[in-house]
Amino acid sequence: MTKTATTFFAGALGAALMLAGLSPALAQSVGNCDWRASAHALVEPWDAPQNTRTFANGNVRLAVSDTIEPGAAALHLVILSPPYGELGGRQCRVVSADGNLGFAGLTLEAMISDYDPAIGLIFAMQASAYDEKFGDILPKTLRVTLNQATGEIQAQLENLP
Repeated sequence: MTKTATTFFAGALGAALMLAGLSPALAQSVGNCDWRASAHALVEPWDAPQNTRTFANGNVRLAVSDTIEPGAAALHLVILSPPYGELGGRQCRVVSADGNLGFAGLTLEAMISDYDPAIGLIFAMQASAYDEKFGDILPKTLRVTLNQATGEIQAQLENLP
């Protein structure tokens, strides 16, 4: 991933979060880990804040993966989190823009996180995706909620105002 992609729209995220209620949101796909979450797809350097972050005392990890193709939709969000399985492993989920198609840009560097006991962990991060209406790649905000007790993950891609 290029430096441009990882720092894309840093200043716009704060404004987008304040005005999020005014912009339409589209549901994103959340699925089980597969080839999109493969170790060879994890963006390096692995410990860089734009590529991976941990929460909940290390029980939750978010990581960006890059499947290389298709070029304008190759980035995905990998989530390792409770609940734990019978053998003690965390659940592994992948958030994509639409099915197996990912995002054009995705960074965790300026991500905002919060916790609401009624919802769980809440993340908002910078993303970009192809927009059919405009025929271009546009800046977006990816919002993800994670309930560690149930394992439920919801994701929405919001347009910036």
